[in-house]
Amino acid sequence: MNLDSNIFIAGHRGLVGSSILKVLKDKGYKNIIVRSRDELDLRDFSLVKDFFKNNKIDIVVLAAAKVGGILSNNTFRADFIFENLAIQNNIIHNSYKYGVKKLLFLGSSCIYPKLCTQPIKEEYLLNGELEYTNEPYAIAKIAGLKMCESYALQYGCNFISVMPTNLYGINDNFDLYNSHVLPAMIRKMYLAKCLQENDYDSIKLNLGENYENILKEFGISKDSVNIWGSGNVRREFLHSLDMAKACVFVLENIDFKDLAKGQNVRNTHINVGCGEDISIRELAYLVREIVGFSGEIVFDTSKPDGTPKKLLDISKLKNLGFSPSISLRDGIKEVYNEYKNRAKL
Repeated sequence: MNLDSNIFIAGHRGLVGSSILKVLKDKGYKNIIVRSRDELDLRDFSLVKDFFKNNKIDIVVLAAAKVGGILSNNTFRADFIFENLAIQNNIIHNSYKYGVKKLLFLGSSCIYPKLCTQPIKEEYLLNGELEYTNEPYAIAKIAGLKMCESYALQYGCNFISVMPTNLYGINDNFDLYNSHVLPAMIRKMYLAKCLQENDYDSIKLNLGENYENILKEFGISKDSVNIWGSGNVRREFLHSLDMAKACVFVLENIDFKDLAKGQNVRNTHINVGCGEDISIRELAYLVREIVGFSGEIVFDTSKPDGTPKKLLDISKLKNLGFSPSISLRDGIKEVYNEYKNRAKL
């Protein structure tokens, strides 16, 4: 990959895509190609085909996906499997057809079995049953990484997959209805702190005039904040900037041939995480401390927990030469400060 390579980032406005865009620009890459959803609907095969046909693309970063938390994953199951399969199929196939030199596909750690041996090695893929609440999304991501692997084996394409753990960062989705656990916690506790401080102007700015109903729906008050599940499940969290740096490292240094060893080539994807996990209960107390909310945290055990434990084994990534650097506490502080400042605009 050269500094003048034509690099297409699919999903450049998302949490990871925007971070990858920043890292590439900071490193001096000049020809970065992006398209908004209005400019290019990645679910439409003919539009994607024309895009690749009319643009000489050297490198593709496939960070585009329909994503969400446990509520949206479980509610919009058909949308999650259809849209993600469509995006992946269109981009991967046309990358092959129009001679893309290298493609990096971003998956998700939810591809692994629900009751997986910990820490999770790449070889554990397809060794057990998936977590039901996000099964459609997981199946789509498994199909994407196997598609990359298969195109590499059959056609010689330099297509690589990375599997990130739970990500968070500056450009995260804080929507209470479909965000992931960490940004949801940050927003809930920010609003609860505003209630404690009688800062109703900030609450109205954040939620609108219907704020009372929304606060009640999500269990947010000056005295307590509701969190889904028991709080006992454990999760690993990686800052999106560390993920972006890992992606660029792989693009610059790793080819499919470096990952395909032996006669029966399987599971060439690379786990990307920090190597440490934390319980949701501990995470909630950490966020409460950083935000400065002094109320109670109530765990709603009527809501699903999801996978009991999900810690990635990142030995392969470390052996290839990369390790993350942003601590969870420092990362959450940065994200909270950015969200707080943005929420008051």
